[in-house]
Amino acid sequence: MRDVFHDEMDEIGAGVAEMIRLVAAAIDEATGALLGGDLGRAERVIEADVQVDALREDLEDRSFQMIARQQPVATDLRTLVTTLHLVADLERMGDLALHVAKIARLRYPDLAVPAEARDVIAQMGDVAKSLVQKVADVVEGRDIQLAQAIEAEDDSMDALRRKLFTLVLSPRWGHGTEAAIDMTLLGRYYERYADHAVAVARRTIFIVTGVRPSPLANGLAGLG
Repeated sequence: MRDVFHDEMDEIGAGVAEMIRLVAAAIDEATGALLGGDLGRAERVIEADVQVDALREDLEDRSFQMIARQQPVATDLRTLVTTLHLVADLERMGDLALHVAKIARLRYPDLAVPAEARDVIAQMGDVAKSLVQKVADVVEGRDIQLAQAIEAEDDSMDALRRKLFTLVLSPRWGHGTEAAIDMTLLGRYYERYADHAVAVARRTIFIVTGVRPSPLANGLAGLG
């Protein structure tokens, strides 16, 4: 019976790893669509989001069933309960990548990002990709030190968002209100993607240690 239990726990873990892979691919594809004016890539991100949503629902159902049927305790219970929160963060990361792709699609065949903002957006995409790759390593290896280091990289995303605001608010901005709104939204989407990546890392710390890290200073709920 315990072998079946651990097999099911392994399957849930594999599902979480697959969600991380999907949201990592989504932000990478969305950034490429945005900077390259690539409608096909944008459409792929939008179409693939249904897989992320379905996987969250499946993992939630599995976790609830495990809690109800197996009555786990200690680390197993903590893992299952935390998984319910963790997959919500991952789904939101997928949604944020979806929003980026939708801006790329909305402005096609034009490029959504003006020339002077391209470098900042590209850097935000790079940071988002790096963060989610680290999250994959954290979740797979239960790497507490790496989880703690992720927040420092999140700070660089915050700095890039501020830089983007500076560009948009500059008197030299000559692309009008519509482009300014797009840049403001994009800055928010990338920042929140990073915030949810940090939340996943913090939830992993909780799974391993049983200690809840303090809430994020920028307002995203820690381990609610």
